[in-house]
Amino acid sequence: MNEYERDTPKLNVWLGLHKHGVIGPFFFMESTVTGHSYLDMLENFAVPQIPPGFIFQQDGAPPHFHRDVTTFLDETFPGHWVGRGAPTAWPPRSPDLTPLDFFAWGFIKDVVYRRKVRDLADLRQCIIEAVEPITPHMLINTWQELEYRLDICRATTGAHIEEYRCA
Repeated sequence: MNEYERDTPKLNVWLGLHKHGVIGPFFFMESTVTGHSYLDMLENFAVPQIPPGFIFQQDGAPPHFHRDVTTFLDETFPGHWVGRGAPTAWPPRSPDLTPLDFFAWGFIKDVVYRRKVRDLADLRQCIIEAVEPITPHMLINTWQELEYRLDICRATTGAHIEEYRCA
């Protein structure tokens, strides 16, 4: 943890990654994300930007498996979404298989916390500026890393992946 991270105001942010681009960031206005606020973000912000043929993946955060959210995802991505209660279940406790966890959030935090963040408006702007330099080449490398991690997961029948990475 960077020394500046400790004293920073807190903010709920959603970000989407796909092989060719980034969707977001989206900043939730409330301090707690609910199933309803998450669904509103999906309907009005995320889904309109998602390219055709997309498989939607989310983790097991409580708002993600709210009944209205899962119904919406079933209707929007029939048979093509991954997560808790999804047609394709996401392996529990698998952040090492999530590109946002093994790449994006660490990259963004490294950029944001190079300096002290003054307030929420500054934090929002820092996050926006940290997302901008994510290049198509970085995303291609991220998806290659995801494929590697999935291969290791299959080969080790689900063992924790980080201990197998040699790079």
